Amino acid sequence: MFGNRFVQNATLKKLLPIIKRSVATSKKSGGNVTAEVEARGAKSKDKNWVSYGYEYTSKEDDRNAMHSIMFASVTLCLTVGGFFFAYMPDYSLRDWAQREAFLELKRREAKGLPLIDPNFIDPAKIKLPSDEELGNIEIIV
Repeated sequence: MFGNRFVQNATLKKLLPIIKRSVATSKKSGGNVTAEVEARGAKSKDKNWVSYGYEYTSKEDDRNAMHSIMFASVTLCLTVGGFFFAYMPDYSLRDWAQREAFLELKRREAKGLPLIDPNFIDPAKIKLPSDEELGNIEIIV
């Protein structure tokens, strides 16, 4: 099936120069059929052109605008934006807090203290409700 189609295309390509032979149309015009066919062929290339939406009258300007905008949006925005995002300052101070935590752990290990103090807040400062205030509320510890 595919081989037959290839043979047909090959024979058409061989016959194509024969089909485009010059035939005089009239003595007055001096033109020939080949010139008309080639002129129509050049127009038909842009006939099926679909614009990218940047320029509706010129195919070349439309493609140039599309390529420029894609270059700017992908290369400049993503690359430069990613670079800026990677190297911008740490406004939430997450890195600083992590460094301080490691320093505190190292200090506590060196002094032999527990890593996390069970009495971080003095128990005398914590006010808990009495048994009467709790009533029948179930307490899960």
